[in-house]
Amino acid sequence: MLRYFLMAAREENITKAADLLHITQPTLSRQLQQLEQELDVKLFQRSNHSIRLTEDGMLLKRRAQEIVALADKTEKEFQHKEESISGEIVIGSGETKGVHELAEILSLFREEYPAVSYDFYTANADDIKERLDKGLLDIGLLTEPVDISKYNFVRLDGRERWGILVRKDSALADKKYIRPEDLLQVPLLMVKRPMVQNELASWFDHYFDQIQIAGTYNLINNAAVMVERGIGCAVCFHLGIEYDNLRFVPLSPAVETGAVIVWKKNQIASQAVYKFIDFLKKYKMSISENLE
Repeated sequence: MLRYFLMAAREENITKAADLLHITQPTLSRQLQQLEQELDVKLFQRSNHSIRLTEDGMLLKRRAQEIVALADKTEKEFQHKEESISGEIVIGSGETKGVHELAEILSLFREEYPAVSYDFYTANADDIKERLDKGLLDIGLLTEPVDISKYNFVRLDGRERWGILVRKDSALADKKYIRPEDLLQVPLLMVKRPMVQNELASWFDHYFDQIQIAGTYNLINNAAVMVERGIGCAVCFHLGIEYDNLRFVPLSPAVETGAVIVWKKNQIASQAVYKFIDFLKKYKMSISENLE
């Protein structure tokens, strides 16, 4: 029934949604009315030619998307259970150069388990943790600082260096390093996560109360567009992405952060996920032994 509801919500038209679901329009209407009766709420505002979600309908849409995604994920985990290791691993990642190390690990894992596929989801650390807790993700790649007390983890080797993304025609672009006092008269786009803001506040020290925050962001590609349009300079770490009209200038004193691959403690997962976690631990152990 939730799939019927989501199709109707997407199409905003009962007849069109019924056609796509290969059922009759009266059947779909009855299903939606039954759902409203069971929940004792009104999910749609109806007119002659269209339907619109109510506030309760929008809330159910968000929950239904999560439930359907989890059901699909569970179904995939049980497919080919008796055959060689297969299935799908759902991985959430922030914007970090740690993705390169994760890709190297996945490449080696794929050589051993070619039937395993991957579903990648990009967001900030808080969103990834929420989806991990709900069971919508199997593995998360998070940039620090981040609270990982609820998770098992492996720390990656690379470090991210923080700096400022500025337009090339800005006076800041000519600097080798950026110091806190350089940013007092500059509108800044800051990372939205509170834990990261706290760490950056320590770098600004007593200047922090004097800075101008023009906005916040969670993914740097969107922030880069804002920088290009002159809305502000973005406080970010260097991902190795080159923008035509922008330049990255590192902070001084240097601020660096690491990345961790995490998974829920005592989680019940597919064989593919268990195999990957075991492979990941052995990979990191072999790297450590080679460095000694």
